[in-house]
Parts: sequence; structure tokens; C-alpha cells
Amino acid sequence: MKKVTGIGGIFFKCEDVQATKDWYEKHLGIEADQYGHTFWQRDVEHPEQKTSQQWSPFPKDTDYFKPASQEFMLNYRVENLDLLLEELKASGVPIIGEPQEFDYGKFGWILDADGRKIELWEPKNEDLFEK
Repeated sequence: MKKVTGIGGIFFKCEDVQATKDWYEKHLGIEADQYGHTFWQRDVEHPEQKTSQQWSPFPKDTDYFKPASQEFMLNYRVENLDLLLEELKASGVPIIGEPQEFDYGKFGWILDADGRKIELWEPKNEDLFEK
């Protein structure tokens, strides 16, 4: 079973979310909406499928990265999140909270070997969200 299929996004803490978004737009051309910026590509193995990666600054005091205290969190694209979480749990990997499902996919969270929170995302309906 293929597990991770790519990077789904990077999320990071900052002092001032709007100032950070403004800086990145001015200096690097990354336009942001309320969530950040979505980068769109085509899957090399399946060119008919679009894929996305999310770039999102978070407030310095966000609880979203808890229980870890890191300044950033990676999001990995995965296939079959439910089965992967079962395998990870059976291997002793700490699972954080319960999986959640939205129009754009399923999410689950784990802690890596260094205690960093990792977000796992099984995407769906990405075509609905492209600008």
C-alpha cells in the first residue's frame, strides 16, 4: 500500500498573520486568502488529476499544533487514511484526536519520533476548490 503520496502543505506560526501574508505577497508574489495560499499542479503519474499544496501562516498562540510545541507542521497527502491510521496505531505511533472529514478530504494527526505533530490528509474533490 502506498502511504504518503506527497506534501499537502506547510503550516507555521508567526507574530502577525496578516503582516506575514502581506510580506510574502509583496516580496515573493504569494497571494493569500483567509487560509493562506494553495499551489496547484498536475500529478505526474496521473496527469488528469490536479493536486494542491497549502501554505498557511497561523497565529503564534494557535492551539492547532498541540500537543506539540513546534513552530511549524507538515501536512502529508496520503492514500486510505483510515487504514494508515490503524497501521500506525498498531505500530505504536501516537494518534492525536479523532479523524475529521470535510468536503476536501479526511484528516488525521500523529506525533513523529521527535514529538512533532504531523497532519495526514486524504484529499478529495480538489477540483471544487481551485481558483
